[in-house]
Parts: sequence; C-alpha cells; structure tokens
Amino acid sequence: MGDPAREAPVLEARGLVREFRGFRAVDGVDLDVAEGAVHALVGPNGAGKTTLFNLLTGFLKPTAGSVRLGEHELAGRRPERIARLGLARSFQITSLFAELTPRQHVELALAGRSGLGWRFWRSDKALGRYSGRAAELLGQVGLDGHTDVPAGSLAYGRKRALELALALALDPKVLLLDEPTAGMGVEDVGRTVELIRKVRDGRTVILVEHNMSVVSSLADRVTVLQHGQVLVEGPYAEIRHDPRVVTAYLGDSNAAH
Repeated sequence: MGDPAREAPVLEARGLVREFRGFRAVDGVDLDVAEGAVHALVGPNGAGKTTLFNLLTGFLKPTAGSVRLGEHELAGRRPERIARLGLARSFQITSLFAELTPRQHVELALAGRSGLGWRFWRSDKALGRYSGRAAELLGQVGLDGHTDVPAGSLAYGRKRALELALALALDPKVLLLDEPTAGMGVEDVGRTVELIRKVRDGRTVILVEHNMSVVSSLADRVTVLQHGQVLVEGPYAEIRHDPRVVTAYLGDSNAAH
C-alpha cells in the first residue's frame, strides 16, 4: 500500500459552517481524509475541533456545507445512521453503564449494530450469540483480563479502552477518536498510542488530540484549526514549525512540543 496521506479521500467535507446565534464555531471548513490514514485535528481551545467532530458524526446539523463518506452524503443524517454507514466515534466524556461488565457493553453494541436492538439488553440468551466477537474485541484493546467486572470499577485508562472497543464493535471504515489520551498518565498514554496503532490496520482514523507527542507519533496528516477555520494542513513535521501554528499556540504549553 502507498502513502495513506496520498490515497483518495474516504471522507470529504466542503464549506462546513455551524452557527450558534450568529457565532460561527465552524466557518467554511474543507477537509479531505485519505483512506487508511491517521488524520489529526488540532488547535487551541475553542478552535472548533469538537464542533467539527459533531458535524462529521451527525450530532450537529451544519448551517451550510456538505459531508461525504464515499458516495454517501452525511449532512442531516442521524448519528446512528451514519454509524451504520461506517463512521463511528468514541467520546471524550465517559458514558458507560457502571453496573454492566465490559463484555455486556460490547455485546450490546454488537446487538445494536446487527439490528437486534437495545430492547433485548436484559436477555443474556439473546446477547450470548455475540460473546465470541465481544471477547475478541476486548482482547484487541487489552481488556481480556477484565471482561466480567463492573465497568464502573475499571481504572480510567481501561474505561477509555472499553470506549474504543465499543466503537470498534460497529466495524467502522472511519474511526473518530475524541481526545483518546485526555486525563491519562504517561504509562496509559503510551499504551493508548500502541493500541491505536494496532487497531488502525485497515481503517481510517481521525483524532482530536491536544498531546502533540501523540499526534507526532500517530498522524500521517494534521489539520490545524483556529477560530473555526483551517489555519494550515500537512504532515506534522512540516506544520509544527509553521509561524502561523506557533502564533496560534502562544501561551499554550503544547506549543513547545
């Protein structure tokens, strides 16, 4: 396979705008994400990264513009429909059921994807058909020794790993990760970077990330946002010394990385 950053785009955004009472949180963003690439979205706080993520995944409707996944127009579709088309996300804010086990969480996600529906969540028999695949996914994210403990008892880094397993259960073509290392210690950050390298095989990954060492380790291409607009885009090695990027990050501790 060639350089993924040079492959044809699998996800395209054109002229994306999102206004909140006249304020443009996202203002005319164009984005091309190449198939098989890891594409990072970075920028200072308030740059529009999370709003853009929400536009790509259907949690917000654009004021203007379009989003295409292959031949499918995504703008205006509901998040669950977008997920079924092959674009899934993990969330920065943990939203797990504390009393359910990791195995049950992943079985539920697999059942929802297959169309069985969340209404069967109390039936172990109905969910049992997914136990093998659930165990496989939990193994991929390093939770094979924690499959049957309450999710609420997991350490923070392992909860984030479970969120990744839930996204992978949707078998996405494009996986969006919202600050996957936020709040982690050095050891968990390193483990998460290796995990993303492992699961990216055959997938396109888009991540919002503040940790520039993580971005430099993973990203084939980086888009820097500021004030809701694309400031600069390119390989990390090129954009890190761009004067516009340095200026945008003045006063931010990440500027030194």
